Amino acid sequence: MAAPSKTYVTVALILNILASITIVLINKWIYTKHGFPNVSLTCIHFIVTSIGLVICQQLNLFQPKSLPLTKMLPLALTFCGFVVFTNLSLETNTVGTYQLIKTMTTPCIMFIQTFFYDKKFSNKIKFTVIPISIGVFLNSYFDIKFNLLGIVYATIGVLVTSLYQVWVGEKQHEFQINSMQLLYYQAPLSAGLLMIVIPFIEAPIFSLHGTFGEWSYEVVLIVLLSAVVAFSVNLSIYWIIGNTSPVTRDCIYPFQVKGAEEIPASCVKQQIIGCVIGAEELKMYI
Repeated sequence: MAAPSKTYVTVALILNILASITIVLINKWIYTKHGFPNVSLTCIHFIVTSIGLVICQQLNLFQPKSLPLTKMLPLALTFCGFVVFTNLSLETNTVGTYQLIKTMTTPCIMFIQTFFYDKKFSNKIKFTVIPISIGVFLNSYFDIKFNLLGIVYATIGVLVTSLYQVWVGEKQHEFQINSMQLLYYQAPLSAGLLMIVIPFIEAPIFSLHGTFGEWSYEVVLIVLLSAVVAFSVNLSIYWIIGNTSPVTRDCIYPFQVKGAEEIPASCVKQQIIGCVIGAEELKMYI
């Protein structure tokens, strides 16, 4: 299969950035304004993603490929951890703190690929991590506030996310499958795993604050909108990793959550500088 052109990769990156900005905005609103249960929201995302892929399959956009369950289970578990702990970090931290800690995903991915998969990175690529991190810091320093629980969630999220993104790329190449074929099996498996644990870690599903509690139509619509956007985020993540690398995907992160912050007028200059630095270094990966 021929490698995609730079134009396709650039378009995919831009779409992923826009979808990721939207999902952060929506999820932060759901958590802070309505208190919708975190893991239940993640499970709904996986269910809608599964339905979306079934529709894509019926439209002949891809053909399912049989994959061994034992090979898919670790990926499904890390997918659950990736989304759950990322959302918990967003829920318990300010957006600035969430952004800053998540930038550690890139060096973590590079560490895993270097020491466990014998992948080599040039010094030129390694050094780009520094200005990207500086760009994120300049863009979010005014919103950084630390708390122990938030740091724990964020740290676990970085570790699980890094492992997950490495495995996504490895599985696509191992089984010679595209993003839709892999997500077609992995999303429903992840949803099933979360359905098992939800009754043990969240309020009873039919209670006031449970999954099927007395939520307003506004909340239901926002949750569904969040799930649809999550489908586009998941699909674009898999495509980017499968056609480029986990590092490429993660290096677009500095642009993904700018719209989620309330930016004081005095900090606009730092925001612009941060974005410019990140944009210049992103060119290394496209």
